[in-house]
Amino acid sequence: MMIDSTMTKNKPNTPEQKHWSKVEYLHETVTNPNIHIQGTHSYYSPAWTGSFEESVVRYHYGDEYSRSTWTPRWPIDLLYIGDYVCIGPETVIVMGGNNTHRGDWFSCYPHLEYIDDLYVGKGNTTIESGAWLGMRSMIMPGVRIGEGAIVAAGAVVLQNVPPYAIVGGNPAKLVRLRFPEPIVTRLLALGIYSWDDNKAESLRRFICGNDIDALEAAAARYDAR
Repeated sequence: MMIDSTMTKNKPNTPEQKHWSKVEYLHETVTNPNIHIQGTHSYYSPAWTGSFEESVVRYHYGDEYSRSTWTPRWPIDLLYIGDYVCIGPETVIVMGGNNTHRGDWFSCYPHLEYIDDLYVGKGNTTIESGAWLGMRSMIMPGVRIGEGAIVAAGAVVLQNVPPYAIVGGNPAKLVRLRFPEPIVTRLLALGIYSWDDNKAESLRRFICGNDIDALEAAAARYDAR
C-alpha cells in the first residue's frame, strides 16, 4: 500500500486522522508483553478499525484489562511479528485465550467447573519478516507465516505457510510460490531481514527488484568492502 509521507514515527494514526494511506507502526503502539515485535518497520493499516491491539489481536491475555482483572491458569501462547510485516485492514489474529472449546469432548460448551481441563494450547503464533497479510485475512492460533509470504484478502489460515508462498481461500491453500524454489532457497540463504540498517539501505535498490543474481552480487560486494 501507499504510505502517506506525512506519517512520521512520532505521529500515530489517531481516530481524527484516519485515512487508508496512514499506518500504525507496531513497535510504537503495542503494550502487551506477550506480543513481540522485531524491528521498527512492521505496520497495521487501521483506517476502518481501532488500533492493532484493539482490533487485530483477539483472545490474548496481556492487554490492560486482562492484566488487571485476572490471572491466567495456563501457559500463555505468544505472538511474534518480524520486521517489514504489512498487515492489511480488518485482519484478525486469533490467539490462545479462546481454546476452551473441546472438539474431542461430547460438549463444546466451556463449563467453568472443568476450566483447567478445557484449555488446550495451540502454541505460539509467528508472522515472519517481510510477510503481507491481506485485508480481512484471519490467522488462527499456533501457525507460522513464513518469510515473505502473502496471505490473500479474506483467507483463513489454519496451517503453516511456507516462505515466499501465496495462500488464499477458506481454509487457505497454496496458490503458488512467489518465485521458483531455487530462488526462494537463495533468498533465504541471503538472510535479507537479518541485515543491519546500513546494509539494508545500501542494497535497497536490489531488494526492490527481482534479479537474484544482481542481489547476491551486490551483497557480496558490500560484505567484501
